[in-house]
Amino acid sequence: MFLLFCKKIDANEFLHPHQKLYNHREKQRFVLYADNNVEIGEMTWVNAGESVMIINHTYVDEGHRGKKLAEKLVLSGVKKARKDNKKIMPLCPFAKKEFDIKNEYEDVLKK
Repeated sequence: MFLLFCKKIDANEFLHPHQKLYNHREKQRFVLYADNNVEIGEMTWVNAGESVMIINHTYVDEGHRGKKLAEKLVLSGVKKARKDNKKIMPLCPFAKKEFDIKNEYEDVLKK
């Protein structure tokens, strides 16, 4: 039943072999799981109309910080926005910092 509600996405190529990243479409969140299917991180968003995603939360469990997992979660949001032809409004402080320092995200930044 778990796989009915989520889709494994291609950002897994950037993760440790025992970690998985899923897009929970219905809940508007990307979730990172460790090899024991324990949730270790997430990024959530809300849609603001048809063309804007608002990233409102990014979290990585303390035991997994410092591994650039939060960056990978935000990158997954950027990839989704590009695929869906949307812009992102990064309200989450971490996501905002990522957009401030990564010029390559400018194409999806809602100005």
